[in-house]
Amino acid sequence: MVLPMSHGAGQRPPALGLLALLVTVPGVVVSLAGLHPSPPLAAVAFGVAIVGAAFVLAWAAEAAQVDISAGLAVAVLALIAVLPEYAVDFVFTARGGEAVAAYGPSCLAPGEETSSCSLALANMTGANRILVGVGWALVVLIAWRRLRGRGEPSATATRVTLGRPDAVPLAFLALASLYCLVLPFKRTLSLADTVVLLAIFVAYSWRVSRAPAGEPDLIGPSAWVGGLPRRPRRLTVVAMFVVAAAVILLTAERFAESLVETGAQLGISEFLLVQWLAPLASEAPELLVAGLYAWRLHTSEALGALVSSKVNQWTLLVGTLPIVFAASSGGWSGLPIEAAQREELLLTAAQSLLAVALLVGRTLTVRSALLLLGLFVAQFALSAAVPSSWRGRELVVLSVVYLVLAAATLIRNRRLVVPLFRDGLVTPYRQLGADMCCTTTAGKLRLRERVTISSSR
Repeated sequence: MVLPMSHGAGQRPPALGLLALLVTVPGVVVSLAGLHPSPPLAAVAFGVAIVGAAFVLAWAAEAAQVDISAGLAVAVLALIAVLPEYAVDFVFTARGGEAVAAYGPSCLAPGEETSSCSLALANMTGANRILVGVGWALVVLIAWRRLRGRGEPSATATRVTLGRPDAVPLAFLALASLYCLVLPFKRTLSLADTVVLLAIFVAYSWRVSRAPAGEPDLIGPSAWVGGLPRRPRRLTVVAMFVVAAAVILLTAERFAESLVETGAQLGISEFLLVQWLAPLASEAPELLVAGLYAWRLHTSEALGALVSSKVNQWTLLVGTLPIVFAASSGGWSGLPIEAAQREELLLTAAQSLLAVALLVGRTLTVRSALLLLGLFVAQFALSAAVPSSWRGRELVVLSVVYLVLAAATLIRNRRLVVPLFRDGLVTPYRQLGADMCCTTTAGKLRLRERVTISSSR
């Protein structure tokens, strides 16, 4: 997570940092000792360890901004925040490759009800949809609630506005979303897809690396680390990365195993556990920190970081799955996309396109946030309502709704599309201007730096 923070809390002992490290201990001990508690208990222990490690990664990433440029921080450090998601997804992908190598193209090992290839894609699509349907909406709705608590204007007028530099991740997210719309019509996620998606990610990383350096704004454990002298600071940041990575490596595979075993033991669909519970565990730090900064009305930083994380997940994560699959299967056939996963991929790509369309003007209103959240919740309501013989068709219907809304939004805001791509892909950062915006409340115009809540009566 890349969220600029304030140095105010830097003098306090990093109690939260110690707590995050402590909660990783049970999962690490169980893994190293080779213990085998009941699957639900193991899932909790390993899941909590991953959450703790993700917080440590987030704080290390934030503190690292003291030593690297702000633009590079957005690309690299947002990537670090989603490493737990990568680890869990890579476990299922590697197992799918091993199953194909041992048992043939079905990707289904003996005794399994759901193939590991299907679980790998389920984990990826679930994480992407949570990030947009819950994360993006969360930032705006929390900010609206805070303004309402202060006696500010009504909900329908509140909006979160991003700066012109945020056009960069939005433009690359639009490119990735358009390409990923092709994936549901393919039989495999291939190395050709890897080339395209990694090219988008590399171009995005190069583009944001050209951004000028900025003064990081840190609080809590990241501020304590960032306030250390140069050598101790860098050693501490490296140590935090190493420890968190070690925790993730020790627990990710066991977490995936325990989720599948929990589903079998409790009669819960392992597909649902892997698609929703595992991403919630790995995305929890990102969503919690974004919510915290929305509560403090640092909304542009919160939403901008979530957009950057979405770019990473939709390009690098999806693009590296075929590489992991090829390495584990010993072949070049590509990660199989089963029929059910085509519908999931279609829905995920359609949601991404609508999200980009809603932000084409670099603003996200409460109504837009409620739309994203409502459509996200609707998939569960529809799944529960349709008969089993129709299962999956509701995802196609919902995908069409997303696409129609995206098209209508883009047509209505068509004059903003070209400027967004021009700013995102071509305009030099020095011409994008400082991250300043206007906040309007009760008809009074106030200029605030780095605070981007707009509302009017």
